[in-house]
Amino acid sequence: MYPLIEITTVPIEIQMKVTPAHLEYSRGTAQVEIRRDKGGLNIRSSPIRVNIDTFEARSSIVPTTAQSVQQQAQRGEQAVYEATAVMAREGRMMMEAKIGENVIPQLARQQTMGQMSQVNVKFIPSAQPEISWQGGEMSIRYEMDKLNFDWRMKDMSFTFVPGDIEFSVTQQPDVIIKYVGGPLYVPPSSDPNYEPLDVKA
Repeated sequence: MYPLIEITTVPIEIQMKVTPAHLEYSRGTAQVEIRRDKGGLNIRSSPIRVNIDTFEARSSIVPTTAQSVQQQAQRGEQAVYEATAVMAREGRMMMEAKIGENVIPQLARQQTMGQMSQVNVKFIPSAQPEISWQGGEMSIRYEMDKLNFDWRMKDMSFTFVPGDIEFSVTQQPDVIIKYVGGPLYVPPSSDPNYEPLDVKA
């Protein structure tokens, strides 16, 4: 015997749509200021320096007033010493002279002989000039140009949009009952295909 009823269950169908949360940016205005710092090449040089001190060399030829006074004083002092020595020597010669000996011509001859005349004229300096020097220097400095960027942002705003979940039912649940049997006859004997039951006592 076959079942007469067929039951079919239709499940529910749900569609879910998810919108994630996000930030919405409202565009503002932006300004940029560019500033240029100009570099360059800087060269600084200091040439060699020579110092020549000719004071002593010039003074040996043409002395200054103070040096002339000092030199004359030294010469006067030296002349006094020499005159004192001459006077002592000549006095001694006169004291030791013998009777009848003429000493004066001999003294005059000694004074005039063997003496060199000095005219005090010089053309060549007796002192050398003092020479000193300082070395030269050179410094080179190079700087590249510089660019400075200054960004200015105005009216910048962000809006937060929360997330969203949307449910939609695309198919309702259902139960389908279907009769799959043949027709029912009352009484059963009216069925064209009826076959009586063989009941044996």
